[in-house]
Amino acid sequence: MDTTHQPAPAASAPAPAPGRWAAVQPWVTLLARLALAGVLGYAAYTKLPPALSVQSVEAYQLFSPELAQLIGYTLPLLEFALALLLVIGLATRYVGAATGLLMAVFIAGIVSAWARGLAIDCGCFGTGGQVAPGETRYGLDIARDLGFMALAGITMLWPRSPLSMDRLFGLYR
Repeated sequence: MDTTHQPAPAASAPAPAPGRWAAVQPWVTLLARLALAGVLGYAAYTKLPPALSVQSVEAYQLFSPELAQLIGYTLPLLEFALALLLVIGLATRYVGAATGLLMAVFIAGIVSAWARGLAIDCGCFGTGGQVAPGETRYGLDIARDLGFMALAGITMLWPRSPLSMDRLFGLYR
């Protein structure tokens, strides 16, 4: 007769519920989509008339007047188009990537202005141009845009969400 005892299996912590992230993720993406759409839509709206946007771009002193004018006129249109695509949830992964890239460009512009000692408002929400040297908020502007970039990253990495054209077309299952 064998009298050796097998040790009882160690009690382990309960495993996390499988699929918890899978259940929550679409709603997180939906919130990220709508938040970004709201920000981009508002940013586009505040740049109207486009002359305000041109003034903001010129304040960075990075482009020729002609290129600054082209950017100033097209930026609100781009922001509005991205906002619309995010609202309807079409090509979410690609729109998230484009929005993240746009935020990176905005951050680079702000860092450039800061490094060159320019005293400007970023113009992100229509009020760009020269400001008094003590009125710059470069650190806050960069932190805000990093937050928007994180939201864009969510939509790019996890594009599946309810209430989207992508879902209607069977994308990102």
